[in-house]
Amino acid sequence: MNANLQKQESSEGFASKENPCKLKSSRYKGVVPQHNGRWGAQIYECHRRIWLGTFAGESEAAGVYDIAAQRFRGFGATTNFKKLCKSDPEGATELSFLAAHSKEEIVRMLRHHTYDEELRNSRRKNPLSGNTCWMGNSNRSHVFEFLFNKTVTPSDVGKLNRLVIPKQHAEKHFPINKDDKIPINFQDEDGKVWRFTYSYWGSSQSYVITKGWRLFVKEKGIREGDVVSFWSSSDCSDLKQYMIDIFHRPSRIDRCVPTSIEDHNHDQVPVRLFGVDISRAEATSSSPQFTMNSRIYN
Repeated sequence: MNANLQKQESSEGFASKENPCKLKSSRYKGVVPQHNGRWGAQIYECHRRIWLGTFAGESEAAGVYDIAAQRFRGFGATTNFKKLCKSDPEGATELSFLAAHSKEEIVRMLRHHTYDEELRNSRRKNPLSGNTCWMGNSNRSHVFEFLFNKTVTPSDVGKLNRLVIPKQHAEKHFPINKDDKIPINFQDEDGKVWRFTYSYWGSSQSYVITKGWRLFVKEKGIREGDVVSFWSSSDCSDLKQYMIDIFHRPSRIDRCVPTSIEDHNHDQVPVRLFGVDISRAEATSSSPQFTMNSRIYN
C-alpha cells in the first residue's frame, strides 16, 4: 500500500519520501513538477528561461509548452503531442492565431490561462478559418475556398498603386487577358465589395491589381510585411465570387521575448521608486491586446 502510494506521488510530481527535496522529472518536454503537486511549463529563448505558468495536470502543462514551442520555433518545433497542421481547418486557424500575436502576448495568455478563450473569440469573429468558409444569409450564401497568400512588399504599398500577383497564382486562379484590363470584384470579411482592375504588364511581364488598390491599402492600413489572402467561391455558380482578407503582421519584431515576461521565481521582482512599486503599475498597463485575424502565412 505504501509502495503504491509512493509510486503514485512520484508519478504526480510529489517529492519522494526518501528524498523530500527532490522531485521526479516529467516525461514531457518543457514540463517541471512543483512541490504542491502541480506542474509548471517553461521554454527557453535566447538562453533565457520563460515561465509559461503552473497547471493542475502534467499533460495540460505539456500542451501549453507545445503552444509556445510552435509560436517560438515555428514548424520545426519539437512538441509533446501532434503538431498543428495547416491542412486541418482547426489547426490552420490556431496556427494563424499564433502568427497574429507576438511571443509576449502568447506567453501572457498562457500564464493567465486566457489562451483558449482568446482563440475561441478569434474563431467566432473570423469567418475565414481553415481552407473553406461561407458568407451570406440563409437565402443566399457562397462557399469560399482558399486560393493563396501574397506577402506585401514595399513597392506594393508605394506610389505605383499596384499589387503584383505571383504569376503561378495569377494564371491559375484569375481570368487571363494580356491585351485588356479586366475588372474584378472582391468582397472583404465585412461584406464590403471592392472593385479592382486586373491586368498584365508586358514591360515587367507581371500580373497586377491596379485601380482601386490604393484606396484599399489606405482604408485597411496595409503595411509592408502584411499578408493579402485570396479566396474564391467553390459552389456551382456561373459567376465566380472572390474574397480578399488582410493579415496584419505583429507590430513588434519578435527576436527575443523581453525579460519582463521572464520570471525565475514566478513572481515579478518589485521595482520601487520613492517607495512605490512601479513594476506592478507597468504590468497592469501593459496587459495583452487581442489582434483579430486568422490568416496563415509562410
